[in-house]
Amino acid sequence: MIQPALIKKQRIIICVLLALISITIVIGMGMGYSSLSYDRLIPTLLGQGTFKEEFILFSVRLPRIFITLLAGMALALSGAILQGITRNDLADPGILGINSGAGAAIAVFFLFFPIKAGSLVYLLPLVAFFGALITACAIYILSYNRKTGLQPVRLVLIGVGFSMALSGVMIVLISSAERSKVDFIAKWLAGNIWGSDWPFILAILPWLLILIPFTLYKANRLNILELSEPVAIGVGLAIEKERISLLITAVALAASAVSVTGGIAFIGLMAPHMAKALIGPRNQLFIPVAILIGGWLLLFADTIGRNLVDPGGIPAGIMVSLIGAPYFVYLLLKK
Repeated sequence: MIQPALIKKQRIIICVLLALISITIVIGMGMGYSSLSYDRLIPTLLGQGTFKEEFILFSVRLPRIFITLLAGMALALSGAILQGITRNDLADPGILGINSGAGAAIAVFFLFFPIKAGSLVYLLPLVAFFGALITACAIYILSYNRKTGLQPVRLVLIGVGFSMALSGVMIVLISSAERSKVDFIAKWLAGNIWGSDWPFILAILPWLLILIPFTLYKANRLNILELSEPVAIGVGLAIEKERISLLITAVALAASAVSVTGGIAFIGLMAPHMAKALIGPRNQLFIPVAILIGGWLLLFADTIGRNLVDPGGIPAGIMVSLIGAPYFVYLLLKK
């Protein structure tokens, strides 16, 4: 049974995070290459703005803000699941090569099928999902030992190897491609938020609406999986069945996010750790907190990055990496 004091603490943390997200959204709506006066935000939201103000807010700023927020939530939840099923605090869809698998699939699809960036938007998450799923299955098989089960350290090492190899494959693929397609893949690799229109929100939102409740439903099983395998077997848990279903969930979340945001790592690493530090390791408590932290981190990184340099800004993936890479090294040395 969860103590009432912990539930109250979780609610307070969630309220604080929602306030942070709201403040960042308001700041993001006003800041940018074409600034929008803050005293004009409410009239513009109510449909009383000029054509320029409404275009900036509804066609440029708000879609990007919501896409970034949703993608950060998906990556954070994916990282929380991966850390649970692998019992490895360093697990993250970017570090383990899952993001690179999704990216390689998108690169192949984009380069060898006659489409333009932005078209077939609802198909891209599916393409990314199959690429990420194949990569995740290969990593899982190679890091699994019949006698000792899943090897957490081996999983990270193999995942890093896959990530580097697939990034190399993408570079080889774009070396002979058209200039416009090369630019798109290069932006994707840097973690540039390229999906910045309302259809992209509709492409990622259903995945979250289905998979967040599913993960919360599986939270208690995830708690058991984080214990040793003999304990999990002793309580009657079907370990492999639960691991596979949760692994597919984590892959789907990561794929849906990177299909519209590009290759972004470390959100799935940092958000669960920060949530656990705030509320404790029980999945029922920290997963909702981790989801909000992940959304805020990516939103904050993108808001800062796109306003540092005009007009293109610094990709959100690079901004997150500037924070995440030292944090990864700190965890590696600590663990």
